[in-house]
Parts: sequence; structure tokens; C-alpha cells
Amino acid sequence: MISVVFFILIFLALKNAIKFVPQNRAWIIERFGKYQSTKEAGLNFIIPFIDSIAADRSLKEQAQDVPSQSVITKDNISLAVDGVLYFRVLDPYKATYGVDDYNFAVTQLAKTTMRSELGKMDLDRTFEERNQLNASIVSSINQAAEPWGIQVLRYEIKDIVPPNSIMESMEAQMKAERVKRAQILESEGDRQAAINVAEGQKQSKVLAAEADKEEQVLKAQGEAKAILSVAEARAEALKLVGHTANTTPGQKAIQLDLASKAIDAKKAIAKESSIVLLPESSTDTTGIVASAMTIINSLNNRKT
Repeated sequence: MISVVFFILIFLALKNAIKFVPQNRAWIIERFGKYQSTKEAGLNFIIPFIDSIAADRSLKEQAQDVPSQSVITKDNISLAVDGVLYFRVLDPYKATYGVDDYNFAVTQLAKTTMRSELGKMDLDRTFEERNQLNASIVSSINQAAEPWGIQVLRYEIKDIVPPNSIMESMEAQMKAERVKRAQILESEGDRQAAINVAEGQKQSKVLAAEADKEEQVLKAQGEAKAILSVAEARAEALKLVGHTANTTPGQKAIQLDLASKAIDAKKAIAKESSIVLLPESSTDTTGIVASAMTIINSLNNRKT
């Protein structure tokens, strides 16, 4: 009977002496009510009935909701702000003996820090610089929470809710800004359309002027060629006449032509005038023809 009792006592002593600490946890061990050691994950031994587990601390990252609270900005606007705090225990000893309830302490510290940081900003900056605001809150909390063995990893503001009057003003401002952008875009479109029309008209006039210029050039070239062709034809005709005049048949033809023209000229004079001039002798016509032939022969001699 005594051996059974002794065996039971030994079993209970071993059971209380051997402790298996889970992963990412730390146990604070006290001996006679005084801190003795910190047991980390794995197999650990304590003295039964003398040592006791004073605290069981989680070393994992924890998320703590920060309730909504009223905050006054730098420009005296009241906002309702809430957030989420992410932290973890770095030193189980400080988290146990440095503060009574680190969850409550960190939450309250986050609320007061958030009020302080938002009080330094205008309303517009609270929306534009939210990341900077979160970083400032984390930095301020870590400085205050260091004696507690707590490290704040990040802080996220969930909602920033301004009063209804401010919301209406912001909506009106956004609407006016959208209308302004729409008007600017419309005016830019009209301006670009007018520029395109002007450019088109300019190009049309330039093309028309170039076409007119090209037409005038072509016309002038055509006229020059026509004049040159006429001149060449006349020169060829004169040359042919000159060659023909050197022959006996050519001389007779010229005499006949000159005599015909002299008779036609006298006929024309007779028609236009009431006075009729008759030649003194029949040799006048022959003299006229002889004079003309002398002139032609003289011209031919000069050419040769």
C-alpha cells in the first residue's frame, strides 16, 4: 500500500516537473512568488510544488482592434476614426511585469497617439497622407511601449468619417472639380478642332497656290515652245524662199508675185481715193519689179 502511494507521488512529481512549452509561446516561471526563469518552446523542467507558471505569453503577431473615437484636426474638424493595431511580444518578462495588461495598454496608447498625430494635420492631409500618418503612429507607440517588451509592427486606419456637413461640402467640391475638368477638356477639344480646321484650310490654300503656280509655269512653257516653233517655221520658210530666189524659176515667181501685189495696191488706192494715178508708161510696173529684184539679190548676196 505504501509503495503504491509512493509510486503515485513520484508520478505526480514527474508530471509536474516535466513541461512541454508550445511553439511561439513563452512561460514565466516563479519560485515562491518571485520570478525564476522564462521557459521557451520545447522540453523544460521545473521543481514540482515549488515552481509555478505565472504567465503564458504568445510570441505570435497579434491584431488588436482600436475602437472608433472622436478626433479634432488642426483646422478644428471633428472626425470619427478607428483602426487596427498589429504587434507582438518581444520580451515576455517585461510584458508580464512591466505592465498589468499589455493589450489594453497598447490599445489606449494607440488611441491617444492617433489623436495627437491627427491634431497636427489639416483635414485634407488626413486623407492624402494616410500612410505617413500610420508610420508616425507606429513610431510613437514603439517609443512608449519599449518598457513593456512590446513591438508594434504596423497600424492601419480603417475609416475616417467626417461630419455630414463636411461630407456634403466635399461632395460639392468634387462635383465642381469634375465639372471644371469636363469644361477644360471640352474647351481643349474645341481649340484642337479649330486648329485642325485652320491647318486644313491653310494646306488647301497652299496646295491651290502650288497648283496655280504649276499651271502658270506649264502654260508659259507651252507658249514659249509655241513661239519657238513659229519662229523656227518662219526662219525655215525664209530660208526656203531665199534658196528658191536664187533660181531662174524662183526669180520669175517673185517677179510675178511682186507685180500682182503692185496691181492690187493700186486697185486699193483707187477704191479709197477719188483721184486715180495712172502710170506714165507701161514700163512702171516692170521698173517696180526690177527694183524689188535688185533688193532681193542684194539681200541674198549679203547672206552668202
